[in-house]
Amino acid sequence: MSEEFYLHIFNKQKGVEAVPSNQVVASWAINLMDLIYPERSTATKYTIAEIQGLFSGLERELTQILNATKACNNCNNESVSRAFFKGLPELYRKMNTDIASILSGDPAAKSEFEIIRTYPGFMAISMYRIANVLQKSDVPLIPRILTEYAHSQTGIDIHPGAEIGEYLYIDHGTGIVIGETTVIGDHVKLYQGVTLGALSVEKYMANTKRHPTIEDHVIIYSGATILGGETIIGDNSIIGGNVWLTKSVPPHSTVYHQSAIKVIETKHKD
Repeated sequence: MSEEFYLHIFNKQKGVEAVPSNQVVASWAINLMDLIYPERSTATKYTIAEIQGLFSGLERELTQILNATKACNNCNNESVSRAFFKGLPELYRKMNTDIASILSGDPAAKSEFEIIRTYPGFMAISMYRIANVLQKSDVPLIPRILTEYAHSQTGIDIHPGAEIGEYLYIDHGTGIVIGETTVIGDHVKLYQGVTLGALSVEKYMANTKRHPTIEDHVIIYSGATILGGETIIGDNSIIGGNVWLTKSVPPHSTVYHQSAIKVIETKHKD
């Protein structure tokens, strides 16, 4: 390789904004999840005083992560961390609605313990909910690191900027994509391979609504693709598998993909 290439890399590294490693950021969130959901951990049971100390430690750690993220030079990181943990009981309540939705909707789910410990959908939703709170506090980079970590672990890609209501039920989940400006109401069910995405847009449209709105009590079956910021799926609608939608549908609609399937029986000679 040429000296010019080495010089290019040398100069480029000087302009990189400091941010803690993805593993450090993800570990903070994992430790938080393990604390609020002891079902995830095999650690020794803590006293109330120890639990309080662990929460205080996680708050300090979040402040340290934010301080080390130089993309925001004038942020009041202690205030952001304090607000996050003050709102944690409400965040925890929302996470519990997701557990309740999975438990009531999935015949294979035997217990809350099983959902918390093993379900990728719950893992992805929880990481999104943590990231979304930080995103709303204008925290740079960290929210996306959290949701991309969850994406790498579960195959479920939820942008931290999406707005998602309570009781979200993700079944299986692999291949789900939920874009930045998506709005999802309450009691929505999503199956694997669903895309809530944008139509092809120019970069200047970054601050416009580019992704669909899914109203309450909607079911979207596997492989469905719903695109566009003006696309609204009305409440209590059912979107069938492999449907492609770029237009709104009214409430209480059923939309399905009709295809011709032939089964030909092969006769074997004796």
